[in-house]
Amino acid sequence: MRRTRLLVAALAVPLIGGAVVLPSASAQPAAPSGPVTEFTVLAAGEQSVAAAEQAIRDAGGTVLRTNRAVGLITASAPANGFVQRVSADDDVYGAAKATAIGQAPTGRVAPKRSDVEKEGRQAPRSRGATTATGTDPLDDQLWGLKSVRSDMARTVQPGDKRVKVGVIDTGVDGSHPDIAPNFDRAASRNFTRDIPADPTGAVVDGPCEFRGCVDPADHDDNGHGTHVAGTIDAAADGFGISGVAPNVTLVNLRAGQDAGYFFLQPVVDALTYAGDAGIDVVNMSFYVDPWLYNCAANPADSAEQQMEQRTITEAVTRAMNYAYRKGVTEVAALGNQHTDLGAPQPDTTSPDYPASSNHPRTIDNATCLSLPVEGPHTIGVSAFGPSGAKADYSNYGTEQISVSAPGGFFRDGFGTDWYRTNENQILSAYPRNVGVAEGMIDADGDVTPDGAAAGVQKAVTKDGRVAYYQFLQGTSMAAPHATGVAALIVSEYGRAGRGGLTMSPDAVQRVIEGTAAEIPCPVPPTVDYLDEGRDATYTATCQGTPSFNSFYGHGAVDAYAAMTRGAAYLRG
Repeated sequence: MRRTRLLVAALAVPLIGGAVVLPSASAQPAAPSGPVTEFTVLAAGEQSVAAAEQAIRDAGGTVLRTNRAVGLITASAPANGFVQRVSADDDVYGAAKATAIGQAPTGRVAPKRSDVEKEGRQAPRSRGATTATGTDPLDDQLWGLKSVRSDMARTVQPGDKRVKVGVIDTGVDGSHPDIAPNFDRAASRNFTRDIPADPTGAVVDGPCEFRGCVDPADHDDNGHGTHVAGTIDAAADGFGISGVAPNVTLVNLRAGQDAGYFFLQPVVDALTYAGDAGIDVVNMSFYVDPWLYNCAANPADSAEQQMEQRTITEAVTRAMNYAYRKGVTEVAALGNQHTDLGAPQPDTTSPDYPASSNHPRTIDNATCLSLPVEGPHTIGVSAFGPSGAKADYSNYGTEQISVSAPGGFFRDGFGTDWYRTNENQILSAYPRNVGVAEGMIDADGDVTPDGAAAGVQKAVTKDGRVAYYQFLQGTSMAAPHATGVAALIVSEYGRAGRGGLTMSPDAVQRVIEGTAAEIPCPVPPTVDYLDEGRDATYTATCQGTPSFNSFYGHGAVDAYAAMTRGAAYLRG
């Protein structure tokens, strides 16, 4: 995969101390004023962290905490004027407003990004009951598990407990019966703080469920992270479902809000912690808010917004490089915007926080990056449906794609009885608390009629513990299939080190790409989804050869091939 755009973006605008040049005069910017707000400030380099902290104090701010691995500092300061003052210091790369403090909800709800993933809840229909044939009772419904040949791979390598997989997401329900056997609560962390409302008063996470507004590290109030975790390594124990790598260790590295936002500081903290804690593989099924694309100098953005995006790009890049140097393989979802990442469509959604602050932007491919998937060292994953067709929503393109994986495609099989069925999607673990909040499970723990229509399922262990499962679709569901295969690769070929097993991320990537099952471009190569009810913006053209193309990358991840033929790719 090509990574030249990172350098292009870095050199696109003139710098003062690494920051975008702001309109300036010889006079010092006015003293900060307004309500106290949180900011993230990025030091110019590793040697200037202490000086950047002093620059924050000199500019009227207070240092709250510092991630010294990348030089990212969280500070509080008056809302107006602080960014300009602190960024004028040569020891500061850039600064950006983080989240407001002390806002009260107004009742308005900020938008979430779940429409693609929960499309199946829009008048779905089921193909009817099926008979269990998999390793676990519900595995017969996991077409993705069979597609990546995990059921065969586990006869060779089911995963090693010494291999740790970090889920950087909205949290993981560590009490779920399918997740609990492999869940490492002691190593898990929550890097977020709930945000009841945004600066406009629109509801974000809503009222805090726990005192201090910090959820436990085994809790998920969104459901996204738990679904991802179940696909990676739900235990193969004769109950519920099993994951792609059913015997590796799972670690919750929460960086997402209940509402599904992923802000800079938690993402950076999760990545650097992964490096320090000996995590072998991380799954990243998100993009860093509030910008879908972080542009160096988009003319539609203000100078302060440009600085914010450059700060995000530099901080995330440093964190990803740090994790890579520490031996972390980084798997990233390609995204659900149905766009060629080498020729992105206009962005009308950014910034998506706070509410109603977005404006239309033309995206320059050379100087704009969607992170983390367009960051360094990623294994970028696109999504296909049960027929093997590229999912309508899935991003694609030769610039960032590595492999493809089952992500679900609700509208797959047009003209057949597959079309618009729950089973076209990915079934995985569902936290009870989320199911109740969404009306899919009632207060007594029973699946509601709405839940049954959406395919929500319930299972009870022999000792009376209850588990729930839901169908979702997205590249967020494809990435964990690839993450599970990566974990199996480390289990099979890794060497003792860092208190467990370790393996070069480059070697992991060579194996996962080299053993992927080739899928050629469709004939004809241009595919529209008009019959499926999509407009012309979804039309996509596949470019490349069977061995590497813009829809499928090097091919569909194949766990069994990786276990039996992967040794040939260990050396570069």
